[in-house]
Amino acid sequence: MYKCLSFHNSISGCMTAFARHESHHVKTALSDKLLCHQHKTLFGRVTSVRQLQVEERRMSQRKTLQFSTGALLLLLPWFGGLVIGEISKDFSQCLDFFYNRTPPQGITAEVYQPICQRYKNQYRFASLYQRQHRAPLYSAYILSPADGKRPNATWMYEPQLAFSRASPEMKSFFIPADQNVIESQAVRQDYKYSNYTKGHLNPSMHRKTKEDREATFTLTNIVPQRAGSNSGPWNSLENDMLRKFKAFCRGPMYVITGVLPYESGAHWINKRVSVPEYMWSAYCCPSYNDNLPESMQPFFPTYAAVGRNDRNSGEEIVPVNPRAKAFVRGYDVRRMSLETLESILAQRLAMSISLFDGQCQ
Repeated sequence: MYKCLSFHNSISGCMTAFARHESHHVKTALSDKLLCHQHKTLFGRVTSVRQLQVEERRMSQRKTLQFSTGALLLLLPWFGGLVIGEISKDFSQCLDFFYNRTPPQGITAEVYQPICQRYKNQYRFASLYQRQHRAPLYSAYILSPADGKRPNATWMYEPQLAFSRASPEMKSFFIPADQNVIESQAVRQDYKYSNYTKGHLNPSMHRKTKEDREATFTLTNIVPQRAGSNSGPWNSLENDMLRKFKAFCRGPMYVITGVLPYESGAHWINKRVSVPEYMWSAYCCPSYNDNLPESMQPFFPTYAAVGRNDRNSGEEIVPVNPRAKAFVRGYDVRRMSLETLESILAQRLAMSISLFDGQCQ
């Protein structure tokens, strides 16, 4: 069943889609007589897409809106209802993953693509994706401790980055991957022999259900991350967030985890996927225990951190502990206030960014 993806599609586009849909059913199931009757019912006096376009230009704005709405309503029984895909200009389909239903403010560059990450007919989290870098700037989710083990999930991709009219559900990769998919986003082969792990921005063990954990295994939630960071200090940070949530939060904990590019210019794996110089993460826990220990008070309602993803980077943002074990040395994580993180983001991204509405107050 063909689906019209957006109310923003022109009515002529939907008519064209209907024509394709009609032709398919002539070949398969519906009789010529039934199709003729339905065609007359839907299109009336308008006999072609070109006629409809001419008529639209002559109408006033109000009449055009009325006509388009009526035509779309006629098409609903055929298309099974209008379906808004997960790729759009905003996060309107998945605002629940942000505190006060408000995504980070101040990110103005048009190169970023909002994705409402949909898996098994349900939105699981949100990501802001940069097509040119084939990597996300951040992922946003609500932390909920896992009720099971890390899944042996297959890696997935976002069909609508490759085909605007594709399914809104993330899909497992085909072998070999379609060329349109390869051009639009990262694929598994990009990470092969790269000396980087697949670093989750939304980690699977921060998600409760098996389906939620499986949904994190889309490469639109992944960045190239050094093993010393991924399985070392950064993993310790993720576990520390879980402990704080379990011990002190009385409601949801909203998390946004993202990356910082190199100031010197993009670094790449396979000449295709951008490598971040730093990882960052921040949480918002608006409802927490009244009797917090004094040592915990700086961590609520918000807290943040930045982690090194290059052991050779300077120490201006995150200092290096020279006494750390060799495997993790140079991949330190620096804990900090939300305000300090936002200041770093403003400096490195040249945008004044507010991650949580009202600073989570």
